[in-house]
Amino acid sequence: MKIKAILFDIDGTLVDSNDMHILAWEAAFADGGHAVDRSDIRGQIGKGADMLIPSLLPGLGEAEQEALADQQGEVFKSRYLAEVKPFAQARELLAHVHANGQTVVLATSSSSDQLEHYLGLLDAHDLVTATTTSEDVEKTKPAPDIFATALAKLPGLQPGEVLVVGDTPYDIQAASKCGIATVAVRSGGFADEDLRDAGALEIYDDVAAILADYDGSPLGAPGMAELLGSDAVAAATSLPG
Repeated sequence: MKIKAILFDIDGTLVDSNDMHILAWEAAFADGGHAVDRSDIRGQIGKGADMLIPSLLPGLGEAEQEALADQQGEVFKSRYLAEVKPFAQARELLAHVHANGQTVVLATSSSSDQLEHYLGLLDAHDLVTATTTSEDVEKTKPAPDIFATALAKLPGLQPGEVLVVGDTPYDIQAASKCGIATVAVRSGGFADEDLRDAGALEIYDDVAAILADYDGSPLGAPGMAELLGSDAVAAATSLPG
């Protein structure tokens, strides 16, 4: 049996936006009087603001964290959002999953406004069955909430019948906490070592590479749902330690 549903991250996976988020965070931190190295921000991309800010600036109060998150959102929206482009073959991959009889879900730590923009950018409204954003959960990635909420929108499906496609270790960690395996892509800028250490099932250059090998990939291979339900693979894709 093939996988029944694919949960796609968006930023860095379907659209080329990670570098722009880094620049927006750098500007927001500077506006708030905080000097944060760009390389440190890069290492935290993939987390929502609720998880990213405490990792970089521990000890900030809730009000200041919210102000920084709002500022980053404004900077990203005003300076960068219109410049974001889909990765090559991103819509084609979503369409292929849909035509293959598999459910397409978008699960992101971004806001609902950004999600709506990306749905239009990808021309994917008719391809997507369910979505989850930071506004639907208490905590974003690497907490499991984003994917747990997405899975709850797919009644009757078990974690072994679902796959995540993401670009950061935080996607992989969040999915693993839900018992879901992740196929990782390099397009978000993380090293293979980081993705493997987090527990990536397979690593592809980008979504175009997944589409080119779809029937041989975990997304399209027959028998993958049974395989992912086995104890051996579940152990192999669990978080270290």
